[in-house]
Amino acid sequence: MSDTHDPLDQLPDDVAAAAFRRLVRHLRHRHDAQNIELMGLSGFCRNCLADWIRDAGYEGDKADARALIHGMPMDEWKAKYQTEATPEQLARMDESLKKNAQD
Repeated sequence: MSDTHDPLDQLPDDVAAAAFRRLVRHLRHRHDAQNIELMGLSGFCRNCLADWIRDAGYEGDKADARALIHGMPMDEWKAKYQTEATPEQLARMDESLKKNAQD
């Protein structure tokens, strides 16, 4: 939801797009930052970014969007980098998600 008084809405689209691409490339490089850890700290992860680009109009399906964000097909990324979530990580994620704004 856009707030017309939020200075973020005044940010030029090309600047916002460049920052978004930098964020995605940073996450592609930082495979050690697990999605479950991102969820526990911030309430979003790479998969959320994939959902958000679809919400914003990306025409690919969920798998295409995730591959775009992860830099490879999701199954490949999971096999190479994803570790098993611990009960503690799952609990932190659940608590973190409760803090997310409801749209």
